[in-house]
Amino acid sequence: MRDLLAGIAETAREVARRGAGDDELIAVSLRREYPADVADVWDAVTDPARLARWFAPVSGDLRQGGTFAVEGNADGEIRECTPPSALVLTWGGPVSVVTVRLAPAGEGTLLELEHTVPAAFAGSGAGALFVGPGWDVALLGLALHVRGEDVGDPAAWEGSDEVRAANAASIDAWVATVTASGTATADEVAGGEAAARAQFAPEPSAG
Repeated sequence: MRDLLAGIAETAREVARRGAGDDELIAVSLRREYPADVADVWDAVTDPARLARWFAPVSGDLRQGGTFAVEGNADGEIRECTPPSALVLTWGGPVSVVTVRLAPAGEGTLLELEHTVPAAFAGSGAGALFVGPGWDVALLGLALHVRGEDVGDPAAWEGSDEVRAANAASIDAWVATVTASGTATADEVAGGEAAARAQFAPEPSAG
């Protein structure tokens, strides 16, 4: 299974509550290093031709102030695009914000991805289980891509047995992260875990 499970283990995760009252946010963060320079990783996460090889087909006006659409997934607007270090965009709605930051790390690149939504929308830190595994798979695809091991059709790859196994490991990691963060009750974590397993790691159909 290539090294997908190792990739899950190499990713650092965090869930936090920020702000208070109506401004309180749930922040879901992932960090991992890539064996490529910052310019190359930036190109991989912003060039539509490359995105289609590891993530999904992406269309739109990919510049600050522009809009985009990910085939079969979310759309949004690009709030900041500062090559080659910062990309901020909305994801499926104006209050769902994804920030990607790149920085040199030795001979490679540190990528930090943060997805924030209002606490009133997420309910609790267990909301991380609805988005975290999906971002884990994206970062795995990017890791393969920058090493020259494209996944082929990303949609088909995401439905493969190897990704299903990686998703199961990702869910375990997010359960541990949310639990350690103290941002959700045990019942909320259990509910989020059940939903995540149904979405990202369903049991194979009989027959």
